[in-house]
Amino acid sequence: MPHFGDIQSEIFLRGLGGQRPELPMSAEGLEHAARSALSPEAFGYVAGGASSERTVAANREAFGRHRIVPRMLRGITERELSTTLLGTPMSAPVLTAPVGALGLVHPDADRAVINAAATIGVTSVLSTASSTSIEDVAAAAPDAQRWFQLYWPRDPELAESLVRRAEQADNRAIVVTVDTWALGWRPRDLELAHLPFLHAEGIANYLSDPVFRSRLAEPPESSDEAMQAAVLTWAGLFGNPELTFSDLTLLREWTSLPILVKGVCHPDDARAALDAGADGIVVSNHGGRQVDGARGALDCLPAVVGAVDDRGPVLFDSGIRCGADVLVALALGARAVLLGRPWIYGLGLAGERGVTDVLRALLADLDLTLALSGHARPDELSVESVITEA
Repeated sequence: MPHFGDIQSEIFLRGLGGQRPELPMSAEGLEHAARSALSPEAFGYVAGGASSERTVAANREAFGRHRIVPRMLRGITERELSTTLLGTPMSAPVLTAPVGALGLVHPDADRAVINAAATIGVTSVLSTASSTSIEDVAAAAPDAQRWFQLYWPRDPELAESLVRRAEQADNRAIVVTVDTWALGWRPRDLELAHLPFLHAEGIANYLSDPVFRSRLAEPPESSDEAMQAAVLTWAGLFGNPELTFSDLTLLREWTSLPILVKGVCHPDDARAALDAGADGIVVSNHGGRQVDGARGALDCLPAVVGAVDDRGPVLFDSGIRCGADVLVALALGARAVLLGRPWIYGLGLAGERGVTDVLRALLADLDLTLALSGHARPDELSVESVITEA
């Protein structure tokens, strides 16, 4: 049977004819290429983190402290990466993380991402702040496995509308991001005085929402002034600092879909989320974009897994850059990981094909690393598969 790692042989065989990959094969190479290819505003928005970006660095440093312990002579002739998570079948335990304002990076934006993910069988998580509406993404890839990420606005009717639209569009889960009720201090964006949402980029789900439109004096598409008024209305509604864990019970009333809470780094918060009705947890510090000086997300994972104690799946986000990173997170108890920046750079460099190439490369790296470490399937991994160095 074919394996994700087979792409390595394909690349080398094409090389016999003088053909080389068009995109860099490493996360670092993708970032370097994107720095030159993207506008300063787009690159700063994607690459930037909170304040001194110590948390961005901490996410990578945390992986550097964990080492895989390979096992040999275990008869690894076949590998299988597929899994099912909260009822969603996946070709591998990797999802595309929810990222807003992708139109800043490439005009095909979210359509390119969902099409690339669908081609490979990867589940894609659409951001509330997407450049393409929930319905248009669903129309672009109706058979794709899609989840919806909710930024819970101040207006409860708008929040309910977004959730119900996501369920009606056949998304398979709701991922509530709880660490971004206000934007962190992001110097790269501030130095350029640029926030994409204020340029009406990344607010497609609001502009297409009947509840949001009912709050406007005139349709946003009717004039530049009306669009600016819509943007200001968005600014007044985005983020809800009054939310508490008890509000998750309200979300449960709005949808029958599985609910995951994203942005959890403390075990007590994980317990509280599950007690309030969540079905799963996503350990994440938003890729270092929110709280400067926060602990690396990977360092938080084991305690959250222990606190959850099989009450629901724990997923991991923040800092994934290669197959070994995925393996380490899975070994420490994550059921799947969310990948962000690398595929965004691929999108900016080559559109849908760029996203496809980045995802295939990561899965090939994971496939080969898993096998060469002595494992045929991710569920064979355990905490004994890695060691932590001081």
